[in-house]
Amino acid sequence: MTGIEFVLTVLGVIVLLSLGVTVAFVLVLRSVVRRIRRSRAVGGAALRARARVARGPQRTVLALRVRLDDAVRSGRAAVEVAAGSPGPRGELPRLFRRVGDEASVLDLQLRLMESETDARVLADELPAARGRVEQVEQLVRRVRAAVSAGLTGTTDDALTALGSDVEREVAALRAGIQELQELNRRDGRVGETGRQRAASTVRDEGNRP
Repeated sequence: MTGIEFVLTVLGVIVLLSLGVTVAFVLVLRSVVRRIRRSRAVGGAALRARARVARGPQRTVLALRVRLDDAVRSGRAAVEVAAGSPGPRGELPRLFRRVGDEASVLDLQLRLMESETDARVLADELPAARGRVEQVEQLVRRVRAAVSAGLTGTTDDALTALGSDVEREVAALRAGIQELQELNRRDGRVGETGRQRAASTVRDEGNRP
């Protein structure tokens, strides 16, 4: 191998390594971007930012999407709390999944409405869309009310039982303190009587001729 061939080989290896690093970087970057796009928190923040800067009917549509997103997040949080609680859950997780599926379809409809260029068509579609969003909000409120009722019932029972245990323990402590005080008083009276007897004996011996 001549010197030129060696240099060309080294340059080829460097180029291949550079291409490999570039491809790997692009793949990693695409993966990160996809994760960011799929992130609910980032998606919600972007949606709210768009709703603030939008104008006209599109702003109304984006506001409905924000309301829908808030409702779904609220319901999801309630179901997650119910899943970690000791109380009964029933069919709430399954029912909320159905609510979430309907909300996803409704969000797609709202996204389609964003691209509507005819103001009159958009104005005609808005009342129905607003009604559907309100229905989802009502369903989520009922889910949250059910979770809250379950947690309240469990908490009331637990606090009642805990209160009874505390009362029994306090009563036992009071009885123990009273018994200890009574024993101390008895020991004090016995000690005082012994001292009095000792003093009387000393006086009697001193009075003898």
